[in-house]
Amino acid sequence: MSLADKVLAVNDDLPIRTDKPVHSGKVRSVYWLTEADSKRLIQEKGYDVAEDAPLAIMVISDRISAFDCIWQGEGGMKGVPGKGAALNAISNHWFKLFREQGLADSHILDIPHPFVWIVQKARPVMIEAICRQYITGSMWRSYEKGEREFCGIQLPDGLKKDQKLPELLITPSTKGILKGIPGVPEVDDVNITRDDITNNFQAFNFTQSSDIDVYEKLLKDGFGVISNALAELDQVFVDTKFEFGYVNDAAGNEKLIYMDEVGTPDSSRIWDGPQYRDGKVVENSKEGFRQLLLNHFPDPDILLNKDRMDERQALARDNELPLEVLMNVSETYVGIAEKVIGETLNISDNPKAEIIQVLRDEYGLID
Repeated sequence: MSLADKVLAVNDDLPIRTDKPVHSGKVRSVYWLTEADSKRLIQEKGYDVAEDAPLAIMVISDRISAFDCIWQGEGGMKGVPGKGAALNAISNHWFKLFREQGLADSHILDIPHPFVWIVQKARPVMIEAICRQYITGSMWRSYEKGEREFCGIQLPDGLKKDQKLPELLITPSTKGILKGIPGVPEVDDVNITRDDITNNFQAFNFTQSSDIDVYEKLLKDGFGVISNALAELDQVFVDTKFEFGYVNDAAGNEKLIYMDEVGTPDSSRIWDGPQYRDGKVVENSKEGFRQLLLNHFPDPDILLNKDRMDERQALARDNELPLEVLMNVSETYVGIAEKVIGETLNISDNPKAEIIQVLRDEYGLID
């Protein structure tokens, strides 16, 4: 097989038994199982969920998105070799540490294949839970313009780009378009304050106001677990995004859990420690790819200006990136994954065939 053939770009065409449309996101596709298959697997595998809980198969891809577009490379490369396996392996590692340290469970019930999670349906909290340990990115851009309030938090004067903040900050934004919340614009991914959340906790899908403290503790504790582990690898955990949701366990108890992915190069900024101490920022995350795109095209405003979305989509559709670019991204993802998990990353030669085989033979989900 060619290198391009080993990349799993299309992941929404697997013959997994389902009676609902397959949801295909930027990186992952979700197959909701039939009620009968969900119940059967809960009984057969002993998952700690309600007996009638809806389950899904979540399949990651090797696609790479940035600036809300999917990018491709020369030679038919529709993704980044090793990217999907790296993202799942990193998330699996952190979720395991979270459980071992008594933080909270995740939506993942089983891992049949490096590209696949079996997950339970959760009721999502409608917040992009962002933690920042350094001033960079959108926070720095606002600060540089003279703004000193960010998500209701007052920032001191005199901060320098990329420096460590005086304390770990929680800077949330909306997940999706939320309506009817005073002072919160009805657009996706808009910054909000803690007061916005506490005054409208039900609108953000919290069961009770006291769960806001729980979410903040899980966010800070999860950040700390990852930050400390990366520090031992001489890597700097700069900022990250977590997502949370509610599920019921087998006894019917509702609990707040981690959702989506955590501590990955897609959801976080990770800097190389030695380089940072030398005054240089070397990204071990997707931010490096974003910066490359900004430098690669002559008019970077297309990538930054939301009013030019049609031009941006055409840019991604009509331009194949040099193969070297995608292979450098591959080295970044695989490299940080192998640091985190402490072993060589298992990268499939034919992931689609392997997924079909394991879901058919061990889970009975393919006819």
